[in-house]
Amino acid sequence: MATPSERDPLLTNAVDAGKRRLGPLEISAPNRYGILAGVWLGTFLASLNQSLVPTMMPSISSEFKKFHQASWLGTAYLLATCTFTPLYGRLCNAMGRKGANNTAMLFAALGTVVCGLSGDMNTLILARFIAGIGGGGLNTTSTIIVSDMYTLRDRGLVQGFASCINGLGMGLGGPFGGFITDWLGWRAAFLIQIPLFALAFILTSYNIRYVTPGKSKSPKDVLKRIDYLGSITLLISVLSLLVFLSTRYNEALPWSDFRVFVPLILGITFSLGFLFVEIYVAPEPVLAPFLLRQKVPVLVSASNFLVAACNFSVTYFYPMWFQVVTLESAATAGLHLMPNSISMSTGSVFAGWVMHRTGRYKKLNLIFGIFPFVGAVLISLMNPDSGPVQSWLSIIPLGFGNAVVLQTMLIALLANLPESHMAVGTGFGQLFRGIGQVGGVAISSAIFQTKLDSVLRERIHTPDAAELIQKIRTSSDVIRTLEPAVQQAARDSYADGLRAVYIFAASSTFLAYLVRLPIPDQDLDTAHPRARRRTTGQAPSVPIGNASVNEAPPPVPGDAVVAEPEPESESDAESDATPVPTPTPTSRPRRRPMRRLSTFESPDGIMDLESDHVGGSARSPPPPYTSVRPMSV
Repeated sequence: MATPSERDPLLTNAVDAGKRRLGPLEISAPNRYGILAGVWLGTFLASLNQSLVPTMMPSISSEFKKFHQASWLGTAYLLATCTFTPLYGRLCNAMGRKGANNTAMLFAALGTVVCGLSGDMNTLILARFIAGIGGGGLNTTSTIIVSDMYTLRDRGLVQGFASCINGLGMGLGGPFGGFITDWLGWRAAFLIQIPLFALAFILTSYNIRYVTPGKSKSPKDVLKRIDYLGSITLLISVLSLLVFLSTRYNEALPWSDFRVFVPLILGITFSLGFLFVEIYVAPEPVLAPFLLRQKVPVLVSASNFLVAACNFSVTYFYPMWFQVVTLESAATAGLHLMPNSISMSTGSVFAGWVMHRTGRYKKLNLIFGIFPFVGAVLISLMNPDSGPVQSWLSIIPLGFGNAVVLQTMLIALLANLPESHMAVGTGFGQLFRGIGQVGGVAISSAIFQTKLDSVLRERIHTPDAAELIQKIRTSSDVIRTLEPAVQQAARDSYADGLRAVYIFAASSTFLAYLVRLPIPDQDLDTAHPRARRRTTGQAPSVPIGNASVNEAPPPVPGDAVVAEPEPESESDAESDATPVPTPTPTSRPRRRPMRRLSTFESPDGIMDLESDHVGGSARSPPPPYTSVRPMSV
């Protein structure tokens, strides 16, 4: 029988279970459900705002006579999400889970209010950027909080439900935006969300109060190590490239115009600057350099980029087919996204359930990963005379398949990284996914406007053709007022432009499928031993030599603990069967300060910005797993 160490009686006697604050795996079911209700309502609203705009773009851009700039309503939101999302993981260290989530909620609500009150296109675009700062944070903090409360195997199922909520928001955004636009006007679609933001804020503020042990560095020390320079260079580089795509292709300015070549030069320069900062300058880079040398993170990130480009190309340009080509109402056009919402929700839950039951993800991805390509091809084959089966159901394989892919790739990434680098890897993959979302909308818009301008010039030869083409490109509502022959030419031109976008989406998702083929399978039951240990009330038995000992449980915040050295490697820990002497009664244990509410240094959630070794969490490869501590036998 193992001789108890000094830690055991201290934990037994010093902790009053009725008084101590609980960790994320110890909280009650009602508390956990309250947290999930709050964070998932926030992510639902963030997803709703992502897909809200496509069905409202014709009405908004026609009111401001800026249809050729309508893509900025999507790219501004996604640009903010891409740039600021990585920072929220760090803010969870400095501000706590509650503080970071509430900050994101306030930004999202503020941006939504300003959207509803905007008087011109530039203000609306800025408001969308502000809303995107919060929307990305809501998704990040939600993922981190769920990671706190569930183990890796259960997390696949829970994240499946989270993706179901996300997919519901994405799917309802189109119909909701179209219905409200037809009924009350597009501004009401933004303002009506404010009570829901308030409810989500109240739920999270009241329920997120768990704590876990951490190193207790001050928020100031943590904030000093955030990669501000990398985030700024990333923002400027992506923004410059978006401006280049808009001025060159959406506004059809010549290459010699300074509004075309200057943004292009800035985009390339700051992209190189971002890579330089991440590789050589930033102490805790957003883009962890060592992951660029690892196969699974690179392949998952490439897949995320291409899948996101496909998803958002279709999401932002699918309703336009029904509003402009077949001249249906905004509400009806939005309803065509509902099958996508249902299929995404079903696919997310299905993928989570299968991984929960089997503990595997490879075969699931191989079978259903080709579905998005099939769906995108079916969509590209649509024509104005397509029947209801093709026009309503073609999008189902795309939504279902992409939901399965995103679920399996998240778990594949987590399963192929050590726990101490799971968050860094997740941020690495999410960064490329965010860039893919922005790039998908921007590139699709450039393809659409270029094709639209070309075919309009081929089909319209009236005396005022140049002026008429400009009106058609800047306001889709003009099409309904044209002469029948010219109207048909305009509708056919829009159909050709949109078909080019759908072909781009099909190409992106097929390339993503090829990229994912080399990703190896992994048994989720053996991927992270510590994840399973957290689910039990006692420490698991750990073999050392020919003996079997118990690993000591982790310290509870506020308890006295004894500093102990870590073994240098797993082999050292396993070969050393020498009993660890029990400290003498005169030894005074070192007390660890109480951790602030929900300020959780989790290996599953965020990179270790509280480590004394700067760069250890993102710049260096992970150290060997060394959590086993020998005890007396």
